[in-house]
Parts: sequence; structure tokens; C-alpha cells
Amino acid sequence: MAEDGEEKLLATVQHIAKTLGRTGTMTEDILKVFSNYDGRLSLDKLYAAAAAAGGGGGGGAVEHSMSMPASSPPPVLPSAAAAAMPAPVTSLERTVRTLDRQISQFVTMERLVWADSADADAFLEAVDDLIGTVQELDAAGTNRGLLDRADELLSRCMARLEDEFRALIERPDDAAPAAPGGFDSEQSDDEDYDADDGYGDEPIPIAKPVTDFDVVIDALPPGSVSDVHQIARRMVDAGFGRECAEAYAAARRGFIDESVARLGIRSRTSDEVHSLPWEELEFDIARWIPAFKMVFRILIPSERRLSDRVFEGLAPYGDLAFVAAVRTQALQLISFGDAVAAASRAPERLFRVIDMYEAVRDLLPDLDPVFADPYSAALRAEVSAVCNTLGSSIKGIFMELENLIRRDPARVAVPGGGIHPITRYVMNYLRAACGSRQTLEEVMEGDLGALGVTAIAVDPDRPTSSLAVHIAWIMDVLHKNLESKSKIYRDPPLASIFLMNNGKYVIHKVNDSELGVLLGDDWMKQMLSRVRRWSMEYQRGAWAKVMSVLQTGGSGFSGLPPKAMLQKLQMFNGYLEEIRAAQSEWVITDDQLRADVKAAIADSVLPAYKGLIARLRSSPDPPQDLFIKHTPEDVEACIQHLFEGIGK
Repeated sequence: MAEDGEEKLLATVQHIAKTLGRTGTMTEDILKVFSNYDGRLSLDKLYAAAAAAGGGGGGGAVEHSMSMPASSPPPVLPSAAAAAMPAPVTSLERTVRTLDRQISQFVTMERLVWADSADADAFLEAVDDLIGTVQELDAAGTNRGLLDRADELLSRCMARLEDEFRALIERPDDAAPAAPGGFDSEQSDDEDYDADDGYGDEPIPIAKPVTDFDVVIDALPPGSVSDVHQIARRMVDAGFGRECAEAYAAARRGFIDESVARLGIRSRTSDEVHSLPWEELEFDIARWIPAFKMVFRILIPSERRLSDRVFEGLAPYGDLAFVAAVRTQALQLISFGDAVAAASRAPERLFRVIDMYEAVRDLLPDLDPVFADPYSAALRAEVSAVCNTLGSSIKGIFMELENLIRRDPARVAVPGGGIHPITRYVMNYLRAACGSRQTLEEVMEGDLGALGVTAIAVDPDRPTSSLAVHIAWIMDVLHKNLESKSKIYRDPPLASIFLMNNGKYVIHKVNDSELGVLLGDDWMKQMLSRVRRWSMEYQRGAWAKVMSVLQTGGSGFSGLPPKAMLQKLQMFNGYLEEIRAAQSEWVITDDQLRADVKAAIADSVLPAYKGLIARLRSSPDPPQDLFIKHTPEDVEACIQHLFEGIGK
């Protein structure tokens, strides 16, 4: 009877387990619970009872055994029914169930797991066990259902790790260690803890503007770096390396975006850049240059350092994460440089473009270790490309300067033959440009062909390059433009004064800057010769009639009768008045040139005039109407008052 009762008990337990258990695994779990409750219900006896139960498979077999009389011998279980009973649970199945229970409590937490270091360690340990179990199941390849269950658990696990990963990066203060027992434990009265401090509402730390670029930003505390590295290692081991890299990039992007925003940089399209008034664009460029240095000298290298630490030993995911994090802002800065380079090439833009070029060029060597991997090499190439584009823009601006000189019309003559505005503009422009001579030499190197000229022999002592040829070419274009402008003067001597003034101004600006080094001594000698030639042309044109009156041949005035000499004197007086009236507002701007021209005139006129006056006064039969209107001193004073720009 005792055995009969035990059999009925076993059959009842089997029926309960089979009815409640929706799967074989759940049925086995229920049987295990009963075996732990009563020693008579050991798993061996339960399995033996199942094997001895008669009738069909599943719950029907149990029901049949329970309805049989107690005295009836148990029927033999058919092989098909035996096969339908739950198979014995393997150790891997028990491991997956255990890990499921352990991990579920972490993935469903409402607070950060990493807020409690003990929870974080336990979670990582469970993750390591799960990864090992999945790898073992995958290698065995015999239990696809269990592998799918483990993979699903792993995916849940990775999703929670990714959330923790991003939270640790974006809000490192949220993961500050909690009091013993985690966030759910009560705070003791003597603990100095404020639940609102450092959690949730704190802004992301932003890199502050600096002037010293030899610094590195540590955006995360060392403890947080270690935590996120541990998470990254698990995600990579589980085959979620790309997802980890994407999560890292998304988390860091907010920090980078706000850092760049603090530098005052506005995102502009190429069309916006091209349509901006120069004053506004110049303001944007002035902000862009320090921002570019800040981003590429401090922010991006700091991001490289951080990603290398987070993904240490986890290549190539650190490289992928780094590029994805910095690419957007880097390309935004680069695209602005491209847009400026492709915009108008008006000459006044040269100096800002040079500043941009130098900013990019100077940091290129420092970018090699930052963008050394294959994934970020494209960004390095983009920076190099914008440097070349800016260099091409500089060359284009020089070409536009030549076109501007050629197109400058000869409409209105400069009063008094003074310096033309185009001369002042070009010479001051070139003089200022030579302040960046090294950069211009670098940009212009090897660009002689663009001008349609061949390389010329140069003094080896000069730091010559195609820049010298460019400058000489511009000077030649200016010279031809000034010659065309001189033709609008109706008075040829005044045209000579105009050319003299402008030529002397050019010489002064060349001597007073590095233009002299670039143009060389031969060019300077040629320019001085031109000024002397223009001076002689002025003297011949303006004083020719005066000198024709005073010229008497080899015998001087001794062979002339007094009346003839008197006639010459009267003609001289008339010509002198004409010169004084015509040239009263002519000007020679250079003091030395003005003195030289006056001296040359005086040397030609005064000796002959003094001889005429002396001969008339000493004549034995002087004319009755002799009247000397201008003494030699008066003539000298008249000459000295010339070229002052005012009538005297």
C-alpha cells in the first residue's frame, strides 16, 4: 500500500508538472521544485515514474496512470511516448537559466547599474559568463534553440550596456558611487549626500576658449574612462563593436558640437558664404581662424586621446568611433574654408585668405599622428585639400589684381600730374602682401606657367621664386597702365611730370619694403633710368622755347646787336610767364626729385639769362626802351616756386 501511495503521488506530481509547464524546460523546472520539497520526489523517481506511465504521450499518459486501479500493474510505456517526455537538462541549459535570472535584474533596473560599483562588477561578470556560454553553444552547434535563447539574452544585455556606456560618457557624474546597498537603500542621517547633486540636470562640460594650444582636454575623469573601457571590451567581445563605436560617437558629438558653438562659429552653406557682404564674411573669417586652431590643435587631438583610452586594444573600433565623433564639426570648418576659397577673388580678400592658409598649413604636421589610421586618413586629406584650395585662391587673387590694373580706365587726369590712386593702391597692396613673403613664395612656387612666361635667370643671392616673377609682371602691367593714363594730358610736359611722380613713388615703395629684394637691382636701375628719361622729356618739352631764345651759338651774345638782344629778352619774358601760368599747379611730390628737377632747370636757364642781361647792360649803345622785367634772381625764384602744387 505504501508503494501504491507513492506511485499515485508521483503520478500526481507528473500531471501537475506537465499541465503547468508550457515547455519541456519549464516542466523540468517544476519537477525540480517538487524534488527539493520532498525527498520522496527525487528527480530519479519522477523520471522513472514518467518512463513507467502508460498510455499516450504528454499529459494524457499521466491522466491514464492516475485513473488506473492501484492494484493494476503499470503498463509498459511505448517508445514514442517515452521520447515525448522532457529530456534531462544539460549544464549549459542550467547556466543560461541562471544567467537569465542574474542579468534580468540588471537590465530592468531603473537606475544606472554603474551607480553601484558592486552591481557593475556583478553585471560584467554575468556578461562575461554569457559571452563564454554563447561561444561554447555556437562551437557545439547541437542546440540551436538554446543558442537562440542565449543570443536574445545577449542582445538585451548589450542594449543595456550601450545605455550605460552612453550615460557614463554624457553624464559621468550620474555614475558616482552610491551609498552601500545602491540607490534603493536608505540614506543614513549622518551621510552628507544630496540626491540632486551631480545628477541629470548638469550641462555637458564644454572646452573653454584658450590661447595656448599646447594642452589636452580630459573630458572624462579617469574612473569613468576605466568604466567605459570595460563596457567597450565586453561589447566588442560579444560582436557588438560597431554598435559600441556608434554609441561612443553619438555620446561625444554633443560635447564637440557645444564646444564648437562656444567658439562663435555659425554653420553656413557655400551659397551663403558667396552672397555675404565682405564686411560680414571678414568677421566670420576672423572667428574661423582661432576656432580652426582650437578644434584641430586641442579638441580633436583630445578626442583622439580619449578614444584611444576607451578602446585600448580594441582596434579598429576606436578609430571608427573617433572619426564618427569628430567628422561633422571638422567637415563644417573645412567646408567654410573651401567656400571662402571658391568665393570672389577680389584683391582686398588676399590678406584674410593668407591668414586662413597659414592657419591650416601650420597645423598639418601635427595632424599626422592624430589621423594616422586608415579610417581618419580621409579627414587628413580633406584638411590638406583645403590648404591647397586656399593656396590656389591666393594665386587667383594675384591674377585678379593684374586684371584690376588692366581694367582701370584712363578717364580723368590727376590734377597737377600727381600720383594716381591705382599706383598708391597697387604699391601699398604689394608692400603689405610682402609681409607674408614666405607664404607667398610657398604658394607661388612652380606657378610660372600660369602667367604664360618662362623662368628667368635670377640672382642666386635672392630668395627668388615665381613670386618675384609675379611681382615683376604686376609692376609691368602697372607701368603700361600709367603710360596709357599719361596720354590723357594735353600738355606733354605735364604727362612727363605724371610719369615721374608715379615712377618715383613706385621706387620709394620698393626700396622701403621686401619688394626691393624680390625685384632686384636690375629692375631698380631700369626704373631709375625711366625717371631720368621722363625728367629730361619734361625739361625739353616745357623749356624748349626758353632755351631756344637763350641759345646764341658759339659766339654768345657778343655778335648780336642790342635790338636783337632786346627782342630775345622780351620773348624770354613772355615764355617765362607762359610757363608760370601753365605750371602754377603742377606738382612733383618727391622732395628730392623736385629739387633735382629745379636744379637742372636753373643750371640750363640762369647762366644764359645772366649772360644776356649782362651783355645788354654793358652794350655801348643800349636800347632807349631797355627795361629788365626779371632779374636773374627773379627768374631763379620763379623756378624755385615751381611744382609746389599751388600758384605763386
